Amino acid sequence: MAVAELILIRHGQSLANVLFPEADAQELLEVALSGRDADVPLTDLGQEQARAVGGWLASLPADRRPEVVVTSPYLRARETWRLAAEASGLDTPPPSTDDRLVDRLLGELEMMTRAAVLARFPCEPARRDEAGIWEYRPPGGESFADIRTRLTSFLEDLHREHSGRRVVIVAHDAVVLMFRAVIEDLDWDGLAAVEESVGAVRNASISRFVSDGNSLKLDCYNVIDHLPPA
Repeated sequence: MAVAELILIRHGQSLANVLFPEADAQELLEVALSGRDADVPLTDLGQEQARAVGGWLASLPADRRPEVVVTSPYLRARETWRLAAEASGLDTPPPSTDDRLVDRLLGELEMMTRAAVLARFPCEPARRDEAGIWEYRPPGGESFADIRTRLTSFLEDLHREHSGRRVVIVAHDAVVLMFRAVIEDLDWDGLAAVEESVGAVRNASISRFVSDGNSLKLDCYNVIDHLPPA
């Protein structure tokens, strides 16, 4: 049997979500952010978004509230759930983490701007174009196909360990998107169609799958109605 419900929440806005687009637009080699990707914090807006997720949780009827919570071990995901749980005022389940929910691993390209990648790894753009966005694997990193593999393993364990329960996952845009690939058995053209029709997975967005008794069916995707106006 499957879990009864699977809710996917992307973390709130992170500092990297702000600094890297700005740096790429200006073709900068560096950003004012050091350390590991795993340790990137939320911005003030990201914290506000996380609390808005808490308001959404508080609005759920009792029979819709989560029974199991699993987050990425990355700081921005853990903090999103912590703030959401506090803001909800509910007696929420204690969260666990799973390494299979981490953001896409970029290997040697981690925390690098586009200009820096081009300067240090000038062959990578051509490698990416040849492989295609979904199959391209950065040096020491992983492709979207690799994410699909780890999420397939995670979902199998989730169904076995939490059958019939309502589960919340707090993770990253690549993870939310690739859950659709795994659950709906989408090929790369199908995933491209999702991104073209709906756009990228937004910060603090909510996506929901519900069991029909045998498998999970998409109920909503990339919803941000609960968030305050930008």
